[in-house]
Amino acid sequence: MSGPPMSRPTSQPIRVALIDDSAVVRKHLADLLTKAGIEVPITASDPLFAWPKLQADWPDVIVLDVEMPRMDGISFLRRLMSEHPLPVVMCSTLTEAGCETTLQALAAGAVSFVTKPKLGLRDFLEDSSNGLVAAVRAAARANVRALVPAAPTAPLAGGAGGASSAAAAAPTTATAMAVTTERVIALGSSTGGVQVMEQLLPRLPRTMPGMVLVQHMPERFTNAFASRLNGLCELEILEAKDGDRVISGRVLIAPGGKHMQLRRSGAQYVVEVRDGPLVNHHKPSVDVLFKSVAQSAGRNAFGAIFTGMGDDGARGLLEMRRAGAFTLGQDEASCVVYGMPRAAQQQGAVDVELPLSRMAQALIDLALHGRKPL
Repeated sequence: MSGPPMSRPTSQPIRVALIDDSAVVRKHLADLLTKAGIEVPITASDPLFAWPKLQADWPDVIVLDVEMPRMDGISFLRRLMSEHPLPVVMCSTLTEAGCETTLQALAAGAVSFVTKPKLGLRDFLEDSSNGLVAAVRAAARANVRALVPAAPTAPLAGGAGGASSAAAAAPTTATAMAVTTERVIALGSSTGGVQVMEQLLPRLPRTMPGMVLVQHMPERFTNAFASRLNGLCELEILEAKDGDRVISGRVLIAPGGKHMQLRRSGAQYVVEVRDGPLVNHHKPSVDVLFKSVAQSAGRNAFGAIFTGMGDDGARGLLEMRRAGAFTLGQDEASCVVYGMPRAAQQQGAVDVELPLSRMAQALIDLALHGRKPL
């Protein structure tokens, strides 16, 4: 078994392996990357053909198709991450089945993904703004050790005795709604966030206040993401719809391609889901959510910003902190990409920075016991 590769010198060009069963896709993507100054020394039609080439000359990043004929992409990814962890960018067609498979790949250790359209594929492959170059460059800087997924864990202690399986399955009651009208937890994540949420949310009990989450994803992926998380958690996880209530034991995920904002409605919180321009190059945007939480919930909110490239969420988290909310940031060592948390830390938006392993207990202590982490 090989250990994780050493950090790549930034002065050297990024080296990529392309694995896709379509020769046309391989050619166009290789040309696209080469024009951007990225080397493509390895191409292969499936993982079985690729494996000996990879072992002979490990690249910096792998671009991997989701659906290939001879070997399951998830099985290949798990083998890769166990034997020789490398940053992987999935290249997926935007279908319901493709969404679920891509989410499985992200949970298994892929850094990010780029969606291929079923129509207009050639135009997409030749478009330098299709996101692949940016995804590869971000992946080359990823913290490989943080890519190796941890096994799901049981909810932590501290949730008022914890939630039984019967309580987790029961519908939310009016009493639960009343309990949460004064508290809300806002979360934001991007690159590496799928793994973060699959480790964080299953550790939280059903007694947690209502939560709102922005994870950078395109439309259709967020519904599959919510469904996948819902099967792992005691919490109820839903893709948000306009007017949904933020209530105890529920996590609302901003739908891909729409912004989500928190609004006070009498004694309750609800979300507004709206179209609009990109904010910080994203829709949904973490900043849009966090700024609305600062305005609508103030000191009755808690905020946390997690792994991701760029600075989306940093200004919004600062507004939350200035409004009296207690704020958390994921630390560099546990981030796949320490971009968003770094920006938030540098702007003074973070009260306490913690490793991912401590985040769940910190949120429980804050929300259920009023104890601030040290």
